[in-house]
Amino acid sequence: MADTNEIEKAYEQAKQRYAELGVDTDEAMERLSSTAISLHCWQGDDVGGFESDEGLSGGGIMATGTYPGKARTADELRADLEKTLSLIPGKHRLNLHAMYAETKGKFERNELTAEHFTAWIDWAKANGLGMDFNGTFFSHPKAESGFTLSSADEGIRRFWVEHGIVCREIGAAMGKELGTPCVTNLWIPDGYKDIPVDRKGPRQRLKKSLDEIFAEPMDRSCLLDAVESKLFGIGSESYVVGSHEFYLGYAIENKTLLCLDTGHFHPTEVVSDKISSVLTFLDEILLHVSRGVRWDSDHVVVLSDELRAITEQIVRGDYLKRVHIGLDFFDASINRIAAWVIGTRCMIKALLIALLEPAEKLRETELDGDYTARLAMLEELKTMPFGAVWDYYCTKQDVPPGPDWLKEVRDYETRVTNKRQG
Repeated sequence: MADTNEIEKAYEQAKQRYAELGVDTDEAMERLSSTAISLHCWQGDDVGGFESDEGLSGGGIMATGTYPGKARTADELRADLEKTLSLIPGKHRLNLHAMYAETKGKFERNELTAEHFTAWIDWAKANGLGMDFNGTFFSHPKAESGFTLSSADEGIRRFWVEHGIVCREIGAAMGKELGTPCVTNLWIPDGYKDIPVDRKGPRQRLKKSLDEIFAEPMDRSCLLDAVESKLFGIGSESYVVGSHEFYLGYAIENKTLLCLDTGHFHPTEVVSDKISSVLTFLDEILLHVSRGVRWDSDHVVVLSDELRAITEQIVRGDYLKRVHIGLDFFDASINRIAAWVIGTRCMIKALLIALLEPAEKLRETELDGDYTARLAMLEELKTMPFGAVWDYYCTKQDVPPGPDWLKEVRDYETRVTNKRQG
């Protein structure tokens, strides 16, 4: 168990070190505390949802592993989220997929209303959380062809348009009820496994569908629309209808948010380099943070060089108020609550490191053409005592510092999740 006095002593020393660089650690922590991360509900049940007792049709998006204790009901998932949030510093949000509606299989996806999410909204309100939302355009009989909003079958296309429309209505209701805009994201899996002849037709149909979904203006104080691209997927290796170029053009023309998912690009392509480019033309973006290993494998987020580069770009560009940060990973091979905690704490750590950077001094050095000093300073920053600031921040936010949180997860596992059967 960490010693509070030792943490405070280490913090005072770190505070002085950063002050010598012109960095106010208290101000950095204050800015960090006002930055919300949107936790994705699907880490807790392996992307299963609660549409019916029989599970999703056609299989879900693959979460590998058989670690025991996944949430089987919405109440269990909410309880697991509460435990997770108690171990993460700051005040955050919940990101929900449409397939987490509590309908007991009685309503189709194009018939959903905000009433089917009443328990989620009430829970978020009770916990002081904002909510974000996603349409679920996969794992459904009408998605088995591999095409939804770009389908050449008008009946199928229309079904998914209706789903998109009701999802916007649900998101707007969530935002109004909770008093904070609900970022409602749209991602579809449409594409071909092998080389297509017609690349134009599906994209024309997708644009038509999007125009129909977004036809009704919504109050931006309640709803923010986002569209999400992808490079390829399983079963769509050769062609994805909703490519980055397609959605970038659509977002700019229609003033929606563009979702940049860190797993949706070439392995050598980095999202950190895209943020300032996209925000030159868009007011806001949605960021889905995942960790791809060789492909879009959605591993748990770790404190990688790229994660740090992403947060550095957000802070250096003064984009904190323009970037909506959400997580999008799912791992069923380890304790699911631990996965949430590790990934979210790493996301917040990366933000803290960026906030502790003497950005203005670095910028001046660069403008002066002193690239020697720039490189030297960036490398010296890597060994600055940010860990002491992090531990202090955790104690001030009443969450366990360092690795102390893992004991609480193990205790919850013994008392709760290990007793779940089936």
